[in-house]
Amino acid sequence: MFYIGIDLGTSAVKLLMMDGEGNIVNIVSREYPLYFPHPGWAEQKPEDWYEQTVLGIKELIQDVDKSQVAGISFGGQMHGLVILDAEDRVIRPAILWNDGRTGEETDYLNEVIGRDKLSAYTANIAFAGFTAPKILWVKNKEPENFARISKIMLPKDYIAYKLTGVHCTDVSDASGMLLFDVKNRQWSEEMCRICGIHTSQLAKCYESYETVGTILPGVAEELGISPSVKVAAGAGDNAAAAVGTGTVGDNQCNISLGTSGTVFISSRKFGVDKFNALHSFAHADGSYHLMGCMLSAASCNKWWMDDILATKDYGTEQAAIKTLGENPVFFLPYLMGERSPHNDPAARAVFLGMSMDTTRADMTQAVLEGVAFALRDSVEVARSLGIELTRTKICGGGAKSPLWKKIIANVLNLKVDVLENEEGPSMGGAILAAVACGAYGSVEEAAGKIVKVVETVEPEDALVAKYRERYRQFKEIYPACRQLFRKNGAV
Repeated sequence: MFYIGIDLGTSAVKLLMMDGEGNIVNIVSREYPLYFPHPGWAEQKPEDWYEQTVLGIKELIQDVDKSQVAGISFGGQMHGLVILDAEDRVIRPAILWNDGRTGEETDYLNEVIGRDKLSAYTANIAFAGFTAPKILWVKNKEPENFARISKIMLPKDYIAYKLTGVHCTDVSDASGMLLFDVKNRQWSEEMCRICGIHTSQLAKCYESYETVGTILPGVAEELGISPSVKVAAGAGDNAAAAVGTGTVGDNQCNISLGTSGTVFISSRKFGVDKFNALHSFAHADGSYHLMGCMLSAASCNKWWMDDILATKDYGTEQAAIKTLGENPVFFLPYLMGERSPHNDPAARAVFLGMSMDTTRADMTQAVLEGVAFALRDSVEVARSLGIELTRTKICGGGAKSPLWKKIIANVLNLKVDVLENEEGPSMGGAILAAVACGAYGSVEEAAGKIVKVVETVEPEDALVAKYRERYRQFKEIYPACRQLFRKNGAV
């Protein structure tokens, strides 16, 4: 049998099909537009997501026996606000996870409602990218649209609805809305009242590996698959990536180098970082996790290469980097503001330390190192909580760079386990679909049998020491610039 994982990303939807043993049969990717209607804002059209997903599924399964497709599930960009009217029509473009327009609403939640109350209700405080501040923004700035809301959904859940007719979500994705009681895995009545909505406007919440329904007959006919194909709830992209990398169970770590960057630490026990620098979410394996998220990771490198250097030859640019740990140039990687640990939508990117002899390679290296330093910010918070990390898995587009993996291993002083495949969320979605169909008894069992480590990048003592000093200097840059960001009025 075949199982499909749909990774609804920010720039494209990636679809992966695997067989029952976890072997990848095919991978397809299809892009869609991203809109920036105002500096610091980011939107997409849900209709574009679904159109490209359908075309992607058709392409994915065109050369196989379609009767063998048994299940579909998801990983998806988190926090995005999709609002539907009473006829289930999209009311306005989706406001995305990396959108920074909700500064006033975020401050209201944190300062007026209060961080302690938010943490008690949801295990988290408000961040500009979370869904609840977006709901308040629509309420405050677009009251006519707010009045029309019948259903509030997350990006991947819109695709699940279009495939099944079921308004659904899962515990991991719901955790990032600031509307979900993470500890008890249910919607928070208190948060709904604060946002002026009702729980009836929210989707039914499932565990990530649970079946929400089967493919609608008309959709099944269009795709050429059986209407008995099961659709599982799926997970937020980071939880799905964790499943796809085997980061399940207790005290496992995964670093994702996608458009955003995350440090993901799985735990069988519920816990909250008292400083709320890390998110405390439900995990797709039925347990919990802590997560630090930076808004711009591999997207920093893409911006630097594509838009500034105007090249697609990433390998050649990185080949010019000869010496690590001694680069005098620093890069603050906050192109879209920052979440963990600063929670500052006004933060912006900065190059620091350039001189007349600074080279193109120095600046390229600074971008890679800046992302690694920002990831270390979250790792240091985890370490301050007594979490002992010695190794991590890695996935995402940036994980394809040997140089970047070496930098991360030495900046974070962690062994970096490289996997047989680095597909992350799409692989995780396929695994969740297989569990929903009964091919495996649990997410842990499936990940244990499917995920394979093929290489480990070891930190080097001398480089670790050099980067320890560079990180100390990096940490001084954001506090020095913070007031300048706010005066500049980026958001």
